[in-house]
Amino acid sequence: MDETGVMLSMLGSIKVLLDKDDPRDYRGAVVKRTTVTAIKCISGNGRFLSPMIIWPATTHRSNWTTFPTPGWHYAISNSGYTDSKISLEWLKRVFNPQTREQANQKPRVLICDGFGSHETLEAQVFCFENSIILYRLPSHTSHKLQPCNVSVFTRLKDEYRDEAERLFQGGANTVGKQHFTSLYSRAREKAFTKRNIMAG
Repeated sequence: MDETGVMLSMLGSIKVLLDKDDPRDYRGAVVKRTTVTAIKCISGNGRFLSPMIIWPATTHRSNWTTFPTPGWHYAISNSGYTDSKISLEWLKRVFNPQTREQANQKPRVLICDGFGSHETLEAQVFCFENSIILYRLPSHTSHKLQPCNVSVFTRLKDEYRDEAERLFQGGANTVGKQHFTSLYSRAREKAFTKRNIMAG
C-alpha cells in the first residue's frame, strides 16, 4: 500500500520564456494548489483494492462525490494527507475486509513505507489480531522498491493529467474537488491494469 497526492489547480497554465528586459508582464496571480490524497493497495496477483480518498477539509461536502464510486472510501484531514487515525481506518474498512476471504485464514503480508502513521500501537495490535504481517520498506527506498511507485502511480498521474486536460478543453478553467472523483476514476481504470500491477 502507498499514498499518492494529486493536485487540484487551475488548468491551462503555460510557461513563457522571455528576455529579462521584455516590458510585458507575464506573471500570473498566485494559484492556490490543493492536494487530494489517495491510499491505494495492489497485490502480487495483479489485484487492487478500492481506494480511500482523503479530502483536505474539516467537513465532507456531498457535491464532492456526486460521481458514482461504489466501494470507494472517504476521509478528511486538515492537510489532506494521511495520519495515524486514517491509516487505521484504512486497515479496518478497506484492507482487512477486502483481503480476508481470499487469504482463507492464512496470514497476509502488507508492505508499506516507513511513514510513522502505519506503525502506531493501535495499527500493530489490529494487524496482530487479524493475521496481518506489517512489513516496512527501508527508509528512503520506496521510490525504487515500492511497487505502487514503480509501476502504477506514474501512469495514474499521467492519465489524470490527460483527463484534466480534457476538462480544460471542454471549457473548465479549474479542477475542483467536485471534478476529482470522475477524473480520478477514469485515470485509475487506465492505470490499474493487471499488466501494470504485475510489472511492479
